[in-house]
Amino acid sequence: MNKWIVVLFLLAFAKASLAQQPDSNSFPAVHNFEASYLYGAILEHNPDIAHLITDHPDGVLLRYNRKTFGEEEWESKFNYPDWGFSGIYQDMKNLYLGEAYALYGHYNFYFLKRNLELSVGTGFAWMTRPFDPVTNPRNNAYGSRITSSTYLLTNYRRENIYKGIGVQAGFTLIHYSNANFQSPNNSTNSFLFNVGVNYNLNYKNTPDYKHWEKTSYKEALSFNAIARFGVNESDVRGSGQFPFYTFSFYVDKRIGYKSSLHLGTELMISEFLKGYRDFQANSFPNSGITGDENYQRVGVFAGHELHIGKTSVITQIGFYVYRPLDYEKPFYNRLALQRRLNDHLFASLSLKSHGAAAEGVSLGIGYRL
Repeated sequence: MNKWIVVLFLLAFAKASLAQQPDSNSFPAVHNFEASYLYGAILEHNPDIAHLITDHPDGVLLRYNRKTFGEEEWESKFNYPDWGFSGIYQDMKNLYLGEAYALYGHYNFYFLKRNLELSVGTGFAWMTRPFDPVTNPRNNAYGSRITSSTYLLTNYRRENIYKGIGVQAGFTLIHYSNANFQSPNNSTNSFLFNVGVNYNLNYKNTPDYKHWEKTSYKEALSFNAIARFGVNESDVRGSGQFPFYTFSFYVDKRIGYKSSLHLGTELMISEFLKGYRDFQANSFPNSGITGDENYQRVGVFAGHELHIGKTSVITQIGFYVYRPLDYEKPFYNRLALQRRLNDHLFASLSLKSHGAAAEGVSLGIGYRL
């Protein structure tokens, strides 16, 4: 039941994050649909998954795109991107990995006279053959049936070649991981060639782009507080899932229309570390862990916030200044998708990692003074 609650929250968050409501009187809605065939390879980013790479995976990518034309200033600043929703079916071509069905929210950004398209999508996937200690013990990539998923896509794209029909071709990188929600979690990365067709439903009623004047933009220092919550498991398989909490306090400085800088500190309370500490102390008495260590951690961090309308993408790098229990590296990083609810409140969905090793996905609510 908890997994389905997380899924429903992600769907609601994606819809709220992507929804931009243009004035239909001055900016008629232009809808674009596309379908692409995928074919490629699973990358061996970790030698532990080498036995799972046996053939070339293939699949289908379906996408709905809503065009923007500059009704809001941010659309002009980012060269009129699309927002939309994606669906991917991927056959991993391996008995133990099975198949993946994924749903995403995405943005498309355009360059080189709108012929070069760069897209990023984030969402979740349903894996047909997750790890099971009895029926599927060799799948050490996906420890749960539901995983998070992200894709990056680059295309050469032409639209409206003939009566709204166009074509696109390029490359897609798809990542599946449950972010240590449940072990094992070695994850997979697929590098795929894609080719397909697209269709503009309203190609006869396309408005002109609205150009906004270039103006400088800055804000004074602002103080922020955010509480995050999630559930994860240590790398010790079968050790159990436990809640974790993070309380962050930081100052942000808006340095332009698109960017802000962050500097702050945070307290991390991860219940799984308590179990990990006790397991190491009891099972490996020469590990240097006694069982008396405090499992709480304190970190300091710096970061950047990319503003895309009311939605923003946050990247942060942190360092533990208090870490009695030696677990993972002293440096950590965070990637977050954030949505402003009003002038003060914001919601967040974030992934904390140590390098490429994910520690957990969290939901958060924050307040900005």
